[in-house]
Amino acid sequence: MGSFAYFARMRSSNGKKRLVVLTGAGISAESGLKTFRDSDGLWEGYQVTEVATPRAWDKDPALVLEFYNMRRRDVAKAEPNAAHLGLAELEKDFDVQIITQNIDDLHERAGSTSILHLHGEIFKMRSEKNPSLVYPIREDMVLGQTAKDGGRLRPAIVWFEEPVPMIEKAVPLVQSADIFVVVGTSLVVYPAAGLLDFAKQVIPKFIVDKRIPQTSYIGNLTAIEQPASVGVRMLQEMLAKLI
Repeated sequence: MGSFAYFARMRSSNGKKRLVVLTGAGISAESGLKTFRDSDGLWEGYQVTEVATPRAWDKDPALVLEFYNMRRRDVAKAEPNAAHLGLAELEKDFDVQIITQNIDDLHERAGSTSILHLHGEIFKMRSEKNPSLVYPIREDMVLGQTAKDGGRLRPAIVWFEEPVPMIEKAVPLVQSADIFVVVGTSLVVYPAAGLLDFAKQVIPKFIVDKRIPQTSYIGNLTAIEQPASVGVRMLQEMLAKLI
């Protein structure tokens, strides 16, 4: 209840309040996109060390490309679900910033307009020499493709064991939030899981997930233990009462 009381006091005549939302695999799972955590450490039958690390790329780039080609096909066939659409609808009343751990484009297709991808994007590829040399890709990647700098083209994905450069942009966004929301993430994959710690203590916070992680240390938190599509609808209703 403390969160709601604070929210009520935040009213001002100067624009919309900033709503920052961190999303994870749970929101896209309802669109049929799975993660390695769904199957005892396997991602669609693969060990992540075989397909999602720099070591895997060095050992068997053809296997890595085929794995991400399959992921790209899966994302292309998937559709945004009610949770994606609900977050996009919140832009009517809030300045919404999405920070997502997901590599799909379902937030974009749902209509959200400000999205930061922490772990890369499946519809992009980049030079292995220069991470900023990025190209769009909708079809399958082919072994032997090279960038303008001569480097091999690899998926523009942040693999396990690699740094997450976008976290430096995410932190100030969270710090600027008037309201902070977490949807569909277990809060165990760092550094993304640590973003919750950067939200101001006094602001309202909401977490939507089928299994709420340990968050007892977080102040002003409302837990919505529901699948993302149901939970985001409940979130919309809670926020609507306070506008």
